[in-house]
Amino acid sequence: MKKRCSIIRNALLILLLLGRLSASSQISSLHNLMPVPRELKTEGTHFGIPQNFRISVTGSPDPRLYTEASRFIRRLGERTGIFLDKQGWVSRQDNDPSAPLLIKVTRPGRLKLYEDETYSVDVKEQQIIIVAPTDLGAIHGMETLLQLLSTDEEGYYFPGVSIKDGPRFAWRGLLLDVALHFMPVEVIKRTLDGMAAVKLNVLHLHLCNDQGFRVESKVFPQLQLRASDGLYYSQEDIREIIRYAGQRGIRVVPEFVVPAHTTAILTAFPELASVKRKYTLQRLFGVFDPVLDPTNEKVYVFLDKLFTEMAHLFPDAYFHIGGDENTGKDWESNPKIRAYMKARGMKNTMDLQTAFNKRILPILQKNGKTMMGWDEILQPGLPKNIVIESWRGKEAFYSSLKKGYRAILSNGYYIDLIQPASFHYLNDPAPDSVTLSPEEISRILGGEATMWSEMVTPETVDSRIWPRTAAIAERLWSPREIKDTDDMYRRLDIISLQLEALGLRHESFKPEMMRRLANGYDTKALEVLVSVIEPLKIYERNQGDTMYSVFSPFTKIADLATPDPPLPRIFRREVDLFLKDPGPGAEKSITEQLLIWKDNHAHFMETVRSSPELQEAVSLSENLSRLAAAGLAAMEMIHNKKKANGEWLAEQLAITAGASEQGGRCELQVVNPIEKLIKAAAGDNGQ
Repeated sequence: MKKRCSIIRNALLILLLLGRLSASSQISSLHNLMPVPRELKTEGTHFGIPQNFRISVTGSPDPRLYTEASRFIRRLGERTGIFLDKQGWVSRQDNDPSAPLLIKVTRPGRLKLYEDETYSVDVKEQQIIIVAPTDLGAIHGMETLLQLLSTDEEGYYFPGVSIKDGPRFAWRGLLLDVALHFMPVEVIKRTLDGMAAVKLNVLHLHLCNDQGFRVESKVFPQLQLRASDGLYYSQEDIREIIRYAGQRGIRVVPEFVVPAHTTAILTAFPELASVKRKYTLQRLFGVFDPVLDPTNEKVYVFLDKLFTEMAHLFPDAYFHIGGDENTGKDWESNPKIRAYMKARGMKNTMDLQTAFNKRILPILQKNGKTMMGWDEILQPGLPKNIVIESWRGKEAFYSSLKKGYRAILSNGYYIDLIQPASFHYLNDPAPDSVTLSPEEISRILGGEATMWSEMVTPETVDSRIWPRTAAIAERLWSPREIKDTDDMYRRLDIISLQLEALGLRHESFKPEMMRRLANGYDTKALEVLVSVIEPLKIYERNQGDTMYSVFSPFTKIADLATPDPPLPRIFRREVDLFLKDPGPGAEKSITEQLLIWKDNHAHFMETVRSSPELQEAVSLSENLSRLAAAGLAAMEMIHNKKKANGEWLAEQLAITAGASEQGGRCELQVVNPIEKLIKAAAGDNGQ
């Protein structure tokens, strides 16, 4: 047991060394900001945090700034353990210009697109000054200041810096789907806390789908009574979410998807359907045929009343109608609808959907809303004052810009697809490789990370959103030239801890779920395996002999495994460095890590004996052990400068091929670097 604990400590040491997570270095702390600011200059001094730390505010901010300044003091106290609560609550009476932290704001910020979010932070030895045209910028400045918090042998301090900052794009969003799996209010609130920390400013709530309608309607109470499974937000809940978001400078944009993905609506109002059938809430996930009947005038009466009610509930100027994934099959199977299309010269169902969208547009406009939709709505005939959200590919995104539409990019930011942070980070709405005119670039509103909830529950959703969404936040905020993925990962590891301190559960859910899966307190062998696996990417997890439904268990090893785990990334990097420049230190740490993985299988099987649910992961564990043994053999050959023969190489590559197979709907993430070691032992330098 002592040996295993020592090995695990060694693995953590590798993480700490390669991730450079030490906060003791002032140079490191100056470069831990995420997003990276527009300008940063060091001042060669620092501000030590005094016991009498106070905040003063001058100018004319929105009252929310006083609340956020008060929260800043409490968060700073929690981070440092220093009793900073003597001021109590920051108020308008706190306006002494000599206070340790002085915030200067010109006017109240408005929660609208293109509001000024710029700010500056100057940290001197005697005082910190944040200056911003609006309190929204000042709130961003306080988040930056908290990220600057550093330590040395004398305690906590803020390093001397001068920062001038502002966003690259005005729309920096996160879509949170609460329809496929319902997310309680507390999940939304902690998500908003994380968004504010990394300067995201739009929460896009996907509120209805085939699986449920999630908002109370006082006009149509049948929606929550018959189409929600009892899981919905009261209108007071929505107002509280909007208030909480607005307090942090975040807008809330609702999405009520029509005409497809409307099984829930049709469960409550089957008379609005294109095909007469019995409608019940959809329990599976995917694309289904039920769709509203665009030839039925009752549909538009219903949507007029519903959208008017929801437009008054959600104050933001933008209203998302979805418009995606209409199969058209129910329209094509209805003779009345086919006749309607023929009489109007419509060539296909997309023509009919465009006509439907044109009927929706005046409903939103009379309620002061700008219509948004997914890129399927980009069809001839729609006016240019709508917004296109591109999800199927970049072509639709750039096409919409060239045609005169404003657009938001979500393609490449689908965080539910388990792709690495580096993939999202390098996905730029306006890359060097695409030629756009200044006018076309000006029509790029920004982007949105998209968290669809087929494969998550309130317990696991944080682990899919964070910390990778912080990398997307930086891409949407920071200058385009900031794109060093190694440095992004270094800072992401640090920000992840800070997000956890806000109450996000992307890390803390793991020990609880591990104990449950292991059916006991000894989870060490499970920890070792989980640290090197990912759930299947894209939509592969929901394929095969077991199809997931709304009520499936999401408490398995694929739910415990998280996207882009740090240890495989660090191991890959160390192997690459070792193969370029072999040295005893790297050789030792790689060998020790391989020993951990080789020896873990026997301990994992002990865990499986008390937890049959883990049986599905046995092949993963066994493959990891074999893979590590092959890596150790390769390391020994490299050390002894002994070239492997072709027969040995073929045997080892067969092991790596086997280790690439999924188990428990997860995949090992260390196959590639170990394969490089094996190939290097055979003399091809790991290529």
